[in-house]
Amino acid sequence: MNETFGKALKELRESKGLSQQQLAGRLFVNRSSISNWESGRRIPDLIIISRLAQALDTDISELVNASEMSVAPPEVIIVDDETVLLAGAIPVLSEVMPQATITGFLKASEALDYARKFQISIAFLDIEIGKTSGLDLCQKILDINPCTNVIFLTSYPDYALKAWKTSASGFLTKPLCVDDIREQLGKLRYPVRGL
Repeated sequence: MNETFGKALKELRESKGLSQQQLAGRLFVNRSSISNWESGRRIPDLIIISRLAQALDTDISELVNASEMSVAPPEVIIVDDETVLLAGAIPVLSEVMPQATITGFLKASEALDYARKFQISIAFLDIEIGKTSGLDLCQKILDINPCTNVIFLTSYPDYALKAWKTSASGFLTKPLCVDDIREQLGKLRYPVRGL
C-alpha cells in the first residue's frame, strides 16, 4: 500500500544506525508508530514527517516525495438501488474526483462487503436503499471505519434532519451535479489525500 514511504524511512533509519525504538524516542512516539510507517500500514502527517527529517538529519523533501508516491487513490463508493441514478452518478463523481477509485453498488450488503476489504474514504449513500435504511448502512460503515466521510443522497430533502443525527459529512439531493459535489468535498470531516 505505502511501501515507498516505508522503504525510504527504514533505509534512512538503518543508515543512521538507529533502531525503531531509538527513532521513536527522538520523536516522542511509540515504537509501533515507526513499525506501522515502515510497513506501509500508515503514513504520518506533514508535521511528523518534518520531525522525522530532522531526527534523521535528512532533507524533508526526500520523505515528502516518498509519502506522495505512497498515496493510494481514494476509495469512493456510491450506494443507490436505482440503476439509472447509479449509472448517471458515477460519471459525475469521476469528473469531480478523477484520481479516485469509484465503485457503485445497488445493494447495501455488497457495499458492506467492499468496506470490509477496502478503506473507504467517501461513501455516497441513498437514504432509502430498497428495504434497507441508508441511515443504518451509514452506521455499519462507520463501525468498520470511523473515518469514512458519509454524504447522504436523496430525492426527499425532508430526510436532512435525520441524516444530520448521524456522523455524516454532508447531504445532497438528486440528481448529483458537479458544483454540489465539489462544495461537499470542501466540507469533509476527514480530509482525503489525493482528491
